[in-house]
Amino acid sequence: MVTPDARLTDPYATPAIAVVVVALDAGHFLDEVAASLSRLTLKPRRVIVVDNGSSDGAVDAMAGRHPEVEVMRPGRNLGFAAANNLGVSAAPDCEWVALLNPDAFPEPDWLRCLAEAAREHPGCSVIGSRLVRARAPDQLDGTGDMYHVSGLAWRRDHRRPVADGAAAGEVFSVCAAAAMYRRDAFVSVGGFDESYFCYFEDTDLAFRLRLAGHGCWYEPRSVAQHVGSATSGAESDFTIYHSHRNLVWTYVKNMPGTLVWLYLPQHLLLNLISVAWFSLRGQRRAILGAKRDALRGLPHVVRERRSVQAGRRVDGREVRRLMSRGRSAYVTAMRRALASVRAAR
Repeated sequence: MVTPDARLTDPYATPAIAVVVVALDAGHFLDEVAASLSRLTLKPRRVIVVDNGSSDGAVDAMAGRHPEVEVMRPGRNLGFAAANNLGVSAAPDCEWVALLNPDAFPEPDWLRCLAEAAREHPGCSVIGSRLVRARAPDQLDGTGDMYHVSGLAWRRDHRRPVADGAAAGEVFSVCAAAAMYRRDAFVSVGGFDESYFCYFEDTDLAFRLRLAGHGCWYEPRSVAQHVGSATSGAESDFTIYHSHRNLVWTYVKNMPGTLVWLYLPQHLLLNLISVAWFSLRGQRRAILGAKRDALRGLPHVVRERRSVQAGRRVDGREVRRLMSRGRSAYVTAMRRALASVRAAR
């Protein structure tokens, strides 16, 4: 086995990697994830499953069939953000941590390709996978995440044919359903914001990492089949509430000063459109609750902003370079969002 010191000094050595899976009533998906991990051509040093208060017995069943998996039981639902932070904290002996949703099933070369991309792009501390829709394998679930200057975020290439997906390259953010993070970088910026509970936490983390000077790479050779929103539902009130509350917090906390004021009109317009749209869809309570609680949380978010901006290592122009801008990008994102809603019905 390669020693830790050799891994740090040899650029061709395989790094120590932990895979962290957060499970909440994941049912049969969880056993399928464990089986997929057992077929990986590059074995992780550790596989850690954080049982986020499950009541369906799936974690116990999986642990019985896969004794190599380590199970952490906080005893309650901590939320996706805090539970992943707990899993990452349990792997100080690993240089990288690969996060995997319980409804994301990696192909055999998934982890090997992530490790190769990390070696090929040493300036990137986040490596994202190509996500393919598990129920429609000819379609993409995403090729990294886009972030618009208004604060809107969406999954690039969602529902496009697999053959039309983006090539490898730098991207603003990745979807944490199947992605790998350099552990020291993850820890240095505080990991996921636990006040988010779930949704938008991966965009927020990628934003903070980028402000701190870390790159984010999309690697299409690394593939995982993804069901998506298997627990909470793609357009449930729960999802709408957390997504649209956290959207505001991410913009306020992370957008560099000059860009905050430059794009504030677009951010306000986005929020008004969201309130109108989801109210018309019968989700008025969820969307208004999201915006109400976003405002209530602003004093805390502003305090966090001071810390984030104080640690910034890149200027606003560099951050803006990878954001989507202009009306065409905004309209395209909205159309894709609407198409996703219609398809989910």
